[in-house]
This record gives sequence, structure tokens and C-alpha cells, in this order.
Amino acid sequence: MTKVLIPLAEGFEEIEAITNIDILRRAGLEVETASLGGLAVTGGHDIIIKADKRIDEVNSEDLVGIVLPGGMPGAANLRDDSRVISLIQELAGKEALIAAICAAPIVLEGAGVINNRVATSYPGFEQELESCNYLQDRVVVDGNIITGRGPGVAVEFALKLVDYLVGSKKVEELKATMLTNF
Repeated sequence: MTKVLIPLAEGFEEIEAITNIDILRRAGLEVETASLGGLAVTGGHDIIIKADKRIDEVNSEDLVGIVLPGGMPGAANLRDDSRVISLIQELAGKEALIAAICAAPIVLEGAGVINNRVATSYPGFEQELESCNYLQDRVVVDGNIITGRGPGVAVEFALKLVDYLVGSKKVEELKATMLTNF
């Protein structure tokens, strides 16, 4: 089975985390969540999610990608964690999927993986994304790097991840069963 990691840091955006977990699992992918500290992680709107494991327990060899939810201070907490940065750099070296939505592209900037790539983020974070070619599109795909604007594009973003990892046929199946039209 194909395993995707979604790290959860205190202050993460709940819509972005849960939507990606749900849609990737609907697509038949194995999704593993990992916390930076204890297993109970509180999102930016005080919703507590129990992570599957701690980031130190993640086996990067099992991963085909990483998806970073935004939210603040969640994205800053991910960016400031050397374990997350090292994991992103390792996965980027293997051309694995590297995805970030909302404020989380700042983590990709911190990891140095979006240099001269196209990317997007939540409005206002573009000044922190100095190394990329910034776009204001809802979802931006540049090879193995996928970025999205924010909570309102979470479903569209997750479907792009499915398209990248599984293919357009699965996306069309999901769109039909989920009654979505983009």
C-alpha cells in the first residue's frame, strides 16, 4: 500500500488536515498522522486530534509523500522543527510527493525545496516564499510539489494529490461519490 504522512503540529488547520486524511483514504491510500510531541494535538480551532504516532517513529522509507496542513501557529511549528525539515528534504531527494496548503508552504521554503519552483499559499505569506515563483492560483502543481491557497480549496487540493498519486480515474470516481464538481 502507498503511505502518505500528514504531520500535525499544535495550531494546525483542522479542515486542511482532516480533508486530506479523509480523501486520501477514500482513494485507497494509507495515511499516517504524526505529532511533533504527544499524540493529542490541538488544532487552531481547539479540535483535538489523536495522531497515529510521533514524528520520531516515522519510517521515511515507507513514504511516497508528505502533506502539510497549514494554520497558524501550526505551519510555523512545522517549519521550526528540524525533524520535519529533514524528512521533507529526504523525500524531495527521492522525488516523493511534497504538498503544503495555506501557510504550510513556508515549511517548504524553510526546507529549501521550492527554489525556482512555482507555488502558492494563503494570502499574506507570499513575502516569506522568496525562493519560488509565486502564483495566486487555488492549487499549483510543479512536478512533485503541490501547494494550495487555504481551507476553502482543501477538497480541490486533496483531489490533486489523489490525481498525482493514483490517477485521474480515481479522482473522477471520488468526485462522483462525493458530489463535487471541480
